Amino acid sequence: MTEEWDDPGYARLVGERLRDVRKQKGLSLQAVEARSDKEFKASVLGAYERGERSISVPRLQRLAAIYNVPVDQLLPKPTPAPGWGPGLIDLTMDEPAARAQFVAAGAAGAPGALDGKVVIDLSRLEVIEGPERELLRRYLASIQVQRQDFNGRVLTIRAEDIQAVARLFDLSAVAMRERLDDLGLCLHR
Repeated sequence: MTEEWDDPGYARLVGERLRDVRKQKGLSLQAVEARSDKEFKASVLGAYERGERSISVPRLQRLAAIYNVPVDQLLPKPTPAPGWGPGLIDLTMDEPAARAQFVAAGAAGAPGALDGKVVIDLSRLEVIEGPERELLRRYLASIQVQRQDFNGRVLTIRAEDIQAVARLFDLSAVAMRERLDDLGLCLHR
């Protein structure tokens, strides 16, 4: 394990990931410096992003807090060890049968929907009141992690996401869309 951390190629991969997340957040190096009260100087953060310097775990944790993302999302995805072969399962793959079910159920056309998708205002989620808030926040955060989407302002959720969250609240997909709209979470385009 220490070989991987000492590998300059790994530092470069970590740096690329740091840059990707920072850019998704719409932040410049100088903005991160300001947000961190100058703990992360723009020049040092740039060196991390170029792989010229390795970041310590405590600093990685503080940077994740500034970006408001889980720490593991600042690290590159591991590659399988030689010999692991095709037995690995990609748990992020979409389920084709589920997609067909939603299309057959007529998921498109409901409030806030765009081709069966709903655009959620994540900033609004932080200020709503009600029993749904925490469960929705956690579920939407898991979608962000799965998709590596940390812009923090909006999130487009798919018909199958609506169906899954509807099940959590014992609602139909259409009723869930309506509830999201009633909460003011749907952005209409």
